Amino acid sequence: MMKMKWTAILSCVLAASLMSGTAAFAKSAEQHGNKGGNSAAVKTQVEEKKNESNGHDKKESASSATYGNSESVTSATYGGPNGYKGLLHAIENVKDKPAGPVLANLLLTKYEMKLTDQQKAELEAIQEQDKALSAIADLLDQKGSVVDAVYVQKEAIKANAKNLASYQKLGKLYKKSGKTGVNLFVNGDETIPAVAPIIRDGSTLVPFRAIAEALKAEVIYNAADRTVTVTRDGTSVKLVLNSKTAYVNGKTVKLDVTATVVKGSTVVPVRFVSEALDSTVKWEPVSQSVVIYDNP
Repeated sequence: MMKMKWTAILSCVLAASLMSGTAAFAKSAEQHGNKGGNSAAVKTQVEEKKNESNGHDKKESASSATYGNSESVTSATYGGPNGYKGLLHAIENVKDKPAGPVLANLLLTKYEMKLTDQQKAELEAIQEQDKALSAIADLLDQKGSVVDAVYVQKEAIKANAKNLASYQKLGKLYKKSGKTGVNLFVNGDETIPAVAPIIRDGSTLVPFRAIAEALKAEVIYNAADRTVTVTRDGTSVKLVLNSKTAYVNGKTVKLDVTATVVKGSTVVPVRFVSEALDSTVKWEPVSQSVVIYDNP
């Protein structure tokens, strides 16, 4: 029964796309259907992602897989007139990850004249895939399948972790489903920490282990001097519990709010820690979401 429902709904979406002449949407749907326009294949992919989400243990780290080649990407971008070739190679590894739409947009705006028509079409599909998935989530919501719409909208977020509008839409779906509280997303993946994020004195605090694990950073807790040290890519951030003094590579930094212990978990100011580790932090008020993504 579920298979029939997904097939029928996604077929309607594809038909609507073709009728309206939205080429980018059709390309994205085709891409998700193994390039054959097979809506059942799209359904299978989404249901597999849904099962992974229920398990909470099979999430791939977008931090390392998505941005592991950031140095080569940067060099390719500014390496001269043929820099687009390096970007074309890099996007093959990240087209289904948050960096995909970012690199696609860069190629289409900076190197459009050097691209073939086929390359442009493929890049436009990558660039628009979050919108295509959001459209499917809209239709599921209209059909009353809010839970399914939530899973598809999460896929839209993974397709473009920087698009805050996708988080807003997810927030509205969460509200319909009865989910409340502050949410935490790192590189498009929703992270569910042992203690929910809290807002104190205008700052958001989250369990330090949740941030460290999501960003693939090393964490050391020293019970003797009550300090937490987070290290990644040569940057070391040290916080002292119940103190507004922190250290970044040994340099003193003053905090607006202290790291502290809540329900047995050490929570730290998420903006300070993430930005010190060269990540961007956004607050999306509609969905009450802390959005963190690595800088490419």
